[in-house]
Amino acid sequence: ISLIAELLKTFEEQIEEISLVPSDGGRFELTVNGELLYSKLQTRRHAEPGELAELVRRYLKERA
Repeated sequence: ISLIAELLKTFEEQIEEISLVPSDGGRFELTVNGELLYSKLQTRRHAEPGELAELVRRYLKERA
């Protein structure tokens, strides 16, 4: 199962839009409802397993 499919399956009731933007040059970003939650360029590292799901979970909890 792809990362984006996993996030959508887990959070489909709470997320209006989710985008994952891979590209050349090391860019990898996760945005939810237009808000940047993770950027590989900013952190200078790959996300750890489960890290992106936890970021989405916290984002949704803060807005509940």
